[in-house]
Amino acid sequence: HQSIKANFLMSPPLVVAFALAGRVDINVEKDPIGLGRDGKPVFLKDLWPTAEELNAALGAASDVQMYRQNYGGDLSRDAHEWNEIPAPSGEVYAWDANSTYIQEPPYFEGFSPRPDQRTGIRGARALAVFGDSVTTDHISPAGSIKPTSPAGKYLISRGVKPEDFNSYGARRGNHEVMVRGTFANVRIKNLLVPGVEGGVTVIDGKQMPIYDASMEYQKRGTPLMIFAGHEYGTGSSRDWAAKGTRLLGVRAVVAKSFERIHRSNLVMMGVLPCQFKEGTDAGTLKLDGTETFDLTGLEGGPTPRQDARLVIHRANGATDEVPVTLRIDTPIEVEYYRHGGILLYVLRQMLYRRDEPQHPSA
Repeated sequence: HQSIKANFLMSPPLVVAFALAGRVDINVEKDPIGLGRDGKPVFLKDLWPTAEELNAALGAASDVQMYRQNYGGDLSRDAHEWNEIPAPSGEVYAWDANSTYIQEPPYFEGFSPRPDQRTGIRGARALAVFGDSVTTDHISPAGSIKPTSPAGKYLISRGVKPEDFNSYGARRGNHEVMVRGTFANVRIKNLLVPGVEGGVTVIDGKQMPIYDASMEYQKRGTPLMIFAGHEYGTGSSRDWAAKGTRLLGVRAVVAKSFERIHRSNLVMMGVLPCQFKEGTDAGTLKLDGTETFDLTGLEGGPTPRQDARLVIHRANGATDEVPVTLRIDTPIEVEYYRHGGILLYVLRQMLYRRDEPQHPSA
């Protein structure tokens, strides 16, 4: 639940043990869970089921014949509800403009046979500055949708009642919901807006949701960057954490370090991961959101783990320049990035590889 500040994954018996204790700040291997009727302490070892008890429970709960009956023959023979679901045929999916669960994603809009040149970034603004250990759930939450959030307002505008919102995870097939949910975790902290929790940022001195600021920047044609500390993208390998970042118009993420899979996912969505050199980070640069940024040194095209220069133009006219390392780690990732992401790369391969003697970007 979004109002909970911390939660833990654990086995069901441990959940019961902590519930019986009424607290989680105990050592269940040594401290008593509570007191028995006789007033003596009861420990976890006294409650934990033995292997023999588990096997006996499994034997009583399992019914081999049930599995044979349900999985041994035709799975669709008695599934009337499943068989009644409309299943249109054809080579092209007929997108339903009225659906709030599945919409045609915009990844191929403006597709061209050859990729655009990607030689650097000019005049970017900071959409957000984060600290350490920003997780993929901070970036793209999978839980409930608040009615007052950009995603909630979108669903209400489409006639969906709050009780029917479902969750971000359930609506992952609708990019309009998911992009509005990117950086919308109620616990995320954008250091450009100190003292405030939630997906907000500041643009022209005005505080607003990160999604709204992104749309305003995109109207102006302004590229965006994200700045962060150590372990950016830690947690589950949630693909929408990279997809949503791309759809917000973020061209690069500059961090002290990246979680391995999220770094790769950013590249595959055409977002450039850059790593600060030791001794430099968003804190030492004292970023406040009024700066513009250039990323230079890519004029000949990126190469794996090459150095580049981050140029900071400050509101008072001062300019700083710091080195960063491109976290495009392999030659194939260079190709993904050069094509604007793996989706465009694969589409060009499918369309032109058999028809042309050379790669379309050659």
